[in-house]
Amino acid sequence: MKTTLEIPDTIFRRAKSAAAVRGIPLREYVTEAVKDKLTVDAASTEKPWMAAFGKLRHLRKETAKISKVIEEEFEQIEAEDRL
Repeated sequence: MKTTLEIPDTIFRRAKSAAAVRGIPLREYVTEAVKDKLTVDAASTEKPWMAAFGKLRHLRKETAKISKVIEEEFEQIEAEDRL
């Protein structure tokens, strides 16, 4: 498909130069660049919550200790309520 794009001069010159260094037409270089960008964007937006999945695993033991202290304190409070 043919289209018209407005690209800043500096970016156009850099892209044209990079395409020439690789020995490919600017059209092919731009197509590859857009394809790469779409791939990266798709991968990063698929499951953004996965980036942090499991990062707090190292706090499991600490969480268990805190839960135990809280439970012990509530047991004392409940015992006082029974009196």
